[in-house]
Amino acid sequence: MARMSPLFRRNAAPRERLVTLIRKPGCHLCDDAQAVVEKVCGELGVPWEQKDITQDPRLHDQYWEQIPVVLVDGSQHTFWRVDEVRLRRELTGGRAGN
Repeated sequence: MARMSPLFRRNAAPRERLVTLIRKPGCHLCDDAQAVVEKVCGELGVPWEQKDITQDPRLHDQYWEQIPVVLVDGSQHTFWRVDEVRLRRELTGGRAGN
């Protein structure tokens, strides 16, 4: 099955989304970002993954100066600091009460 375009996934149910945290070992901002991602994704039932920028040359070249980086459905959502309200709004399509 082909992956759905991020443009169409924006309106998908939270459980159909994917959050990716790009981080590196020993990064305190990455630890802070992970805490927010774990909380929001856990509450909404959204799957998430983490990738180590030191283990992937492509990610290293693309994001080294921005880590931590959060992707939603493969598109960059934010970097450095993760805002819980903004991430929740992105994952729920801005629906009231979420």
